[in-house]
Amino acid sequence: MNLGNLIDITVAKYGQKTALVSGGIRRTYAELDDRAGRLAGALLKQGLNPGDRVALLSHNTDYFVESYLAVTRVGLVAVPVNFRLVGPEIIYILQNSQAKALIHGPEFIDVLSGIKDQVPQVGLYLCPGSAPEVGALDYEAFLQAGEYTPSSTQVLEGNPCQIIYTSGTTGKPKGAVLTHRNIIWNMFNIVQGREDQAGQVAIIVGPLHHSAPLNHHLTVQLALGGTCILAVKFEPQMVLQCIERERVTTISGSPAMYNLLLSHPGAEQYDTSSVTKCTVGADRLSVATKKQIMEFFPNIDGLYDIYGCTEVSPVATILKARDCIRKDGSIGQAVAFMDVRVFNENDQEVPVGEVGEIVCRGPNVMARYHDNPEATEQALRGGWLHTGDLASMDEDGYFFFVDRKKDMIVSGGENIYPREVEEVLASHPDILEAAMVAMADPTWGESARVFVVTQPGKKLTSEEVIDFCKQNLASYKKPKRVDFVDELPRNASGKVMKIQLRDVPL
Repeated sequence: MNLGNLIDITVAKYGQKTALVSGGIRRTYAELDDRAGRLAGALLKQGLNPGDRVALLSHNTDYFVESYLAVTRVGLVAVPVNFRLVGPEIIYILQNSQAKALIHGPEFIDVLSGIKDQVPQVGLYLCPGSAPEVGALDYEAFLQAGEYTPSSTQVLEGNPCQIIYTSGTTGKPKGAVLTHRNIIWNMFNIVQGREDQAGQVAIIVGPLHHSAPLNHHLTVQLALGGTCILAVKFEPQMVLQCIERERVTTISGSPAMYNLLLSHPGAEQYDTSSVTKCTVGADRLSVATKKQIMEFFPNIDGLYDIYGCTEVSPVATILKARDCIRKDGSIGQAVAFMDVRVFNENDQEVPVGEVGEIVCRGPNVMARYHDNPEATEQALRGGWLHTGDLASMDEDGYFFFVDRKKDMIVSGGENIYPREVEEVLASHPDILEAAMVAMADPTWGESARVFVVTQPGKKLTSEEVIDFCKQNLASYKKPKRVDFVDELPRNASGKVMKIQLRDVPL
């Protein structure tokens, strides 16, 4: 089975059910299938062949989903491009993936017109409304001229389905090659771990160029005959209105998204009783915030906490809703069809309670990094994906995330995990956010340096920040230096660029 065959089954069951809502556009499964089939036929007629890469540069739109389903149903490989990237970053991905076609939104015409000459292998551009500046054909006319092409039975489970580029916090992003088998097994894992049911109504807020919204939020609903409501961007009022109007049952997002929903003026005026499932990922929620969310959505039993990474398509562990308070701080147990362990530096499993690196193996682990055998060998050594994340596991098999391995600080033989300190600092009423990095220390080898963003209108001294850490943490974990900044540097995915903070002069 491939992804196209999986969608065929849904179309046969739920052809007249609403599959997609995007702005004022509503598509049934039958309509979505017809349009994806026509677009697939047009792409093949244009000279593209199975294995060729097609880049997708768009916000969450109907034509992104149609394009993705069209590409993958006939053995072409989708390359979603982060729409927050700038010209040189887009050039790198198009060149590295050797994309032969690019389907893009009209809002990207200016940036693409400035880089087109540097990506000559891209021979086909498609854009709603056309774009003569880049020689793009009109998306709708191109689609309508295509001959409906069914999902191919020649596309094997081991064939590439996507190349998803990692965020690149420490250098050039790497393209994780995810196969049809990876995507389908990841879907199995999510359905079992999240206890999903057929016919859910989900609002998809996260950008579909990321693995989680694409392979977690979208694919699961399409496989189970659900309705996917696409949000072009996150706006609290829009999301609240959508929940009430569309009777949304499922919502997924980051802690920041939930915090913004809860704090939105007049949020309590909206009817959220239809929501029965909330999932969270990317960061930790406090117990207090979890309880607030459970009050705000009165018909949920808790929150599902999801952990994973692009390279596992992307889910490795899930904390079920019923455990969200009982096992606070945990990222859950390994999903059903995934082997997850905690290894030491010698790639040996550590005892219960000890900290080590999270490693995974299973059918949803990526095939490789595209055109990067050295990185592939390092990441998949010994048959295990090495995530670079540190965690411990308790006697019940629940994992507890500690930090990124590369961010750990070793000071005088003691390990300092910046995430732990950052969470303590985030609890200070006058601190908006903080990030800790290592700095060279002639006595201890390394010591901790923290960058702090204060709440608007608030001021703190370095001594006050250090004293607060001493009151809440072992003394060796306190920062030796505090720098106050207006904001923390972030990459296109919103992750803090600690590599830039480490380079800030003392």
